[in-house]
Amino acid sequence: MIENWPVPTAAAAVVRADGGVAGSHGPVDHRFPLASVTKPLAAYAALVAYEEGAIELDEPAGPAGATVRHLLAHTSGLAFDEHRVMAPPGERRLYSNAGFEVLGDHIAKATDIPFAEYLRQAVLEPLGMTSTSLEGSPAKDGVSTVADLARFAAELQAPRLLDVRTVAEATAVVHPGLKGVLPGYGHQVPNDWGLGVEIRDGKSPHWTGRNSSPRTFGHFGQSGTFLWVDPQARAACVALTDRAFGPWAVEVWPVFTDAVLAELALGR
Repeated sequence: MIENWPVPTAAAAVVRADGGVAGSHGPVDHRFPLASVTKPLAAYAALVAYEEGAIELDEPAGPAGATVRHLLAHTSGLAFDEHRVMAPPGERRLYSNAGFEVLGDHIAKATDIPFAEYLRQAVLEPLGMTSTSLEGSPAKDGVSTVADLARFAAELQAPRLLDVRTVAEATAVVHPGLKGVLPGYGHQVPNDWGLGVEIRDGKSPHWTGRNSSPRTFGHFGQSGTFLWVDPQARAACVALTDRAFGPWAVEVWPVFTDAVLAELALGR
């Protein structure tokens, strides 16, 4: 199915909850720009900083009244791509690249380590993600491979770097009930997010499948990339391409995800 996607290059992998790769396609060692799939990696580094005691989730960060938690959950009130306050913290779900850039600066100051280096030390190196790097903004400038992100997908399902309770908190809804725009998919009521990951819940339309469970979490990127974890299916999927997100992705991604879920169900 993925070989029929209208993209020059695509690679994908499905990772079971036990860390095993259920299947893969394409050049899994090819490095692709991640765009916003960078955010879950940055968020995981933030959670490591939290568990190490370098930061607290509810300490001030960003605009007046905002916290680290607000930045991670896109509720700080910062605008999409500029350091301009659009709403009081906690009142609206305003998807914000600027918020993740403020978060990266905050962690860099708290740890006295540049954020890209902190991400490498805290997450990438321990997971063996040697082909992954952060080339700029913590919001969107990661570069990685399917093979590396499969390691991260395994970590999200069976954490080794974080306490399982921290991951459970990060992948549950933060500030429930807030409205907001899901980029590429319009207004969602509610527009539920965790800490650095989007929660599927009942969103429609959506980039995951019709049969994805409400507990599914993950992220997609404007470079034609996605990573989802479906706890009900006990599996995760990574897909990276070199064609920008657009109507093609809206059409083929949900069909692909439902096919993956169907295959997983047959294999049980």
